[in-house]
Order: sequence, then C-alpha cells, then structure tokens
Amino acid sequence: MLKHTLLAISLTGLTGCGVAYVAPSMKRQADDGSVQIVPISSETISTANSAPYTPKSLPDAFHRHISMNGGIRGAGALPESPYLPQTRPSALETRIPPAVDPGPYRIGVSDVLVLATPQGGSTVAELSGLLAAQNRRQGYTVQDDGSIAVPDVGRVPVEGKTLKEAETAVFEKLLDNQIDPSFSLEIAEFNSKRVTVGGAVGNPTVLPIQLSPMMLDEVIAAAGGVQLPDIDYATIRIYRDGTLYQIPVKDLYQSPKLKRTRVIDGDVIFVDTEYELNKAEGFFRQQIEVAGLRSSVRSLALQELNTEFQLRNTALTSARDSFTQRLELGAVDRDFVYVTGEVVKQTRLPMPFEGPMSLADALYEAGGVAAETGNPSQIYVLRSNKAGRVTAWHLDARNAVNFTLATRMEMRPSDVVFVEQQPITKWNRVIQQFVPSLLTTPAATAAN
Repeated sequence: MLKHTLLAISLTGLTGCGVAYVAPSMKRQADDGSVQIVPISSETISTANSAPYTPKSLPDAFHRHISMNGGIRGAGALPESPYLPQTRPSALETRIPPAVDPGPYRIGVSDVLVLATPQGGSTVAELSGLLAAQNRRQGYTVQDDGSIAVPDVGRVPVEGKTLKEAETAVFEKLLDNQIDPSFSLEIAEFNSKRVTVGGAVGNPTVLPIQLSPMMLDEVIAAAGGVQLPDIDYATIRIYRDGTLYQIPVKDLYQSPKLKRTRVIDGDVIFVDTEYELNKAEGFFRQQIEVAGLRSSVRSLALQELNTEFQLRNTALTSARDSFTQRLELGAVDRDFVYVTGEVVKQTRLPMPFEGPMSLADALYEAGGVAAETGNPSQIYVLRSNKAGRVTAWHLDARNAVNFTLATRMEMRPSDVVFVEQQPITKWNRVIQQFVPSLLTTPAATAAN
C-alpha cells in the first residue's frame, strides 16, 4: 500500500511540475492540420525536387586558370632554319609557298597619289590650285602618319585604304571645305610594298607591287631572268614571314601553275645553284641573322609572359584566399539545411557551392540516424512555403533499399531534416527522469 502511495505521489509531482520528458513528434504536429505529410517515393521525389533552387556560385577566381597556350605576344612563329645548298648533284626538293590572296591594293606610306580631273568647265577652276600644288610636288606623298597633305584642305588619312576608299575620304574632305569637284584618285608611284630579287639573275633589283597581282615568273623576268649555264640544279628560294620555300628552276619553266605562284609584299627571292655557293653565302647569312633576331625577341617575350603568368597567378591565389577567409568568418552569404532529432550530431549544414545536396548527404554529415534512439521509419524533411504551410516529406528507411530514395531527394535552403525517436526511447527517458524523482520527492515531503 505504501509503495502505491509513493508512486502516485511521485507521478503527481512530476506531472504537476511539468518535469516529465516531452519528445518532439511529427504526428503530434500533424494532427492539427498545419502540416501535410507526404511519403517519399519514386513518384513524389520529382515533385519535391521541382522546387526552384539555384546553388550559390563560387567567385570567378575559382573558375579561371593560367595558361600559356595562347602563345607569346609580339612574337610570331620561329622561322625555319635556312635551307642549306646541297653538296652534290641530286634531285632538288620543291617547297611551294602557300597560296595567298591579299585582296585589293591598299595604299601605304611613301606611295604617291595624284588627283585626276576632267578638262574644261568650272571643276578645273575649282581644282586649279590643288592641281598646281600637286604638280609642283610631283603628287601627294603618303607621309609617316598615313596621310596626304592637300593645300587649302588639310591632311587626309589614306593609309590602309583601297583606292575607292581613299577617293571617298578625299571627296568628303573637299566637301567639308565647300569644294564639290569631279575627280578621281590615282597612284602615281608604288613605293610602300616591295619584292626583292637577287642571286643569279640578270639585274638584281627591288620591284614595287602594284595594283595587279605579281607572279613569280614575272618577277624573275623583270629581274633579267635566270642567268645560269645549267638550270638542272638551280633553284629559286623565297623567304617569307620567317620561312624559306624553294622551287627548282627546271620545274618552274615546265609548270604553268608554278609560274603563277603569287608573290606578296616583303618576299625576298634569291636564285642560286649548288655549284656557286659564294653567291648564296650572303643571303643565308642574312637569314640566319634574322632567325637569331626572332629567337631573341621570342626569348624576351617568353620572359615577359612568365612574369605576367606569375602576377596573374598571385592575383588569383589572393582572391581565392580572401574568399576562403571570409567564408570561415561567416561573411559569405550561404544557404543552410538543419538536421535535428535523433541523429548522432544535430547540426546546421551549409549547402555546397554550384551543386545540390541530397537527404542522404545531410543525414551522413550529421553522423546518420542514432542507432540506439533514432527511428529509421520516421525520417522527415520539413519544408515550408511562403504562405507558412509546411510539407513533411516522410522517408520510411526500415527497408534499407529506401535509402536510395534519400540519395535522390534534393535539399532546399532552410529545409529541416528531423528524425523521430523510437517509442522505447521515450519510455526510457521518462523512467530516467522518474527514478531520481521517486527517491527525492518523499524526502522533500517528509522534510516539509
């Protein structure tokens, strides 16, 4: 009888004082209709994952990398090693320069232009001063700044323009000065673009490139033709943009296609033979010097690129370190998922940058379901909407196969992962509180 009395007193005391353990429960919260419980299944996961979400992005410094594959600024490809003459008669290799089409002639520095106008009428009167000036100066020479200076009109930029484009520029300049003539523009002297021809030719020379394309056979003919007693082992060497090409003279005369090889501004053409090495010696020495100069320029450019590489790498490293420090201090805006209930470690998990987090990720970051106290059949993801309604996505993981659903269930910012306790856990905790109270409550009563 005394035992029952003490038990009743103890229970009454615990109840009256509100000491008895109260565990959170999804079912208890769902009974009032404020929470909608939806089982997680293969069919419902797509609905859960359809909630819009864009993961936070890492700063641009984490996406950029330093590469030297872009080449070296200010230095082209190294020219090939000069082709040395053969030391004995044999078949000569043919290396044809690539076909090029530089397009229409473009005016350059040192070219001389003239204004042509119809005879008679007021137009001649309007341009009489301009024509007289250009006659005295032998036309208008394109100066270093790329312009021609027209008296009473001013400087007109023409470098890099076609004849038609330059004519339009002059016409507009005349209009600006209230002169409306009828005229055309012509090139009196071609001085800006040249081809050099030397070696075993009748007249080594420098030939200007004019309006019409210039072909290899025309260049050789203009230089007096090949002057060799035996053309079987003679070759025409073309130096272009750091590369040496060669065409045997015999093949040139026999092939119409080779004759029409187009030469361009800056080409250096040298005719030689293996029997007269002294004539080619100076040419090859020049090419070797050019190659050495290019190599020196490339070396300096490489040093500059390495310096720039180091500076950029330092800047990227500094930006990444700064972001990492701000991240550690909590100064970076993050999205979080909260894990509570019967898990090994209740925690707040930051969501990853530029990627999703799954329910499985969240559970295992928290150490998983507590083995002794957690109820694997009662795992919930609590997600509220703007209206304050809460959806509890319920995962029953008593069947381990259902953990595959947890790997597919995506988290959203502010989701709460909740694991309910086992029923026996609740009673164990009540008893753990009840037994000390059972011993202390009668003592306190007797003392009063």
